[in-house]
Amino acid sequence: MRAIEHVGAFLRRHLGLVACGLLLAAPAQARPLDEVVASGTVRVALYGDNAPFSSEEAGRPRGIDVDLARAVAEKLGVKLDLRIVDAGENVDGDFRLNLWKGDLAGSSLADLMLHVPHDRELATRNEQIFLTSPYFDQHLAFAYRKGKLEGFDALKDIEGQAVAVEGASASDLMLLTAEGGRYRQNLKHFRAFDEAARAYLAGETTILAGTRANLEAALKAGGAAPEANPVVEVAVPGLVKTRWEIGGAVRTDSRDLAYAVGDAITALIAEGRLSAICAAYGVSFTAPKGY
Repeated sequence: MRAIEHVGAFLRRHLGLVACGLLLAAPAQARPLDEVVASGTVRVALYGDNAPFSSEEAGRPRGIDVDLARAVAEKLGVKLDLRIVDAGENVDGDFRLNLWKGDLAGSSLADLMLHVPHDRELATRNEQIFLTSPYFDQHLAFAYRKGKLEGFDALKDIEGQAVAVEGASASDLMLLTAEGGRYRQNLKHFRAFDEAARAYLAGETTILAGTRANLEAALKAGGAAPEANPVVEVAVPGLVKTRWEIGGAVRTDSRDLAYAVGDAITALIAEGRLSAICAAYGVSFTAPKGY
């Protein structure tokens, strides 16, 4: 009997230690609006290496999403706790890691994540998250060297021209599959968009493919004259989406925070502040539908 009591005490003591360890490893939860306001800080997750929206230069974050996060925090009346995170294999995994489950180290979760595709299917298959209002309309586009190309009105104008493009990007997939692969031989692939942009700016190609935001920011950073390097959008039939909206996401039980963030973004758009933030990086702002 005494032996059984010793075993019971041993189990209770060690199971208690295990439970404490689990509690210590559990991440601080993403919080609804009242808890965010009470804490005086909103935790926002942004992707790294995602210029012109969010990247690190000399160890400091900069970009459209960085400035937007600061402006949203200001509207909420709280300080900003900014987290630069790596992109995973898919957005679903990014939600799990940053918003509702966390990592093995028990790092605190973000309250809000920006630069999320505002997509109904994405929201439906991720019941643990809730999407905020969108804040940016993203488009695939092309920049071209006007002195070497008379105009760029249709995809057929690519013929005979070299196109710099980031490999495995949406633009790459669009061009690889367009018209049965007709333009594959025109593509010059690079590991990253920055490399593709440098090649274009150096005169190695006549055309640069990417998102309009990436193109405009690269041209500004490279000191390329907009009138000599027009950015155009042309109709490209196929399965690849050439336009999508970008917004934010919170945990599903923090919907009041999502609504407050949406109200803040609506005000920033109405005041012209979001347009000014984009312009600082050379990017033109198009309000998503509904604004």
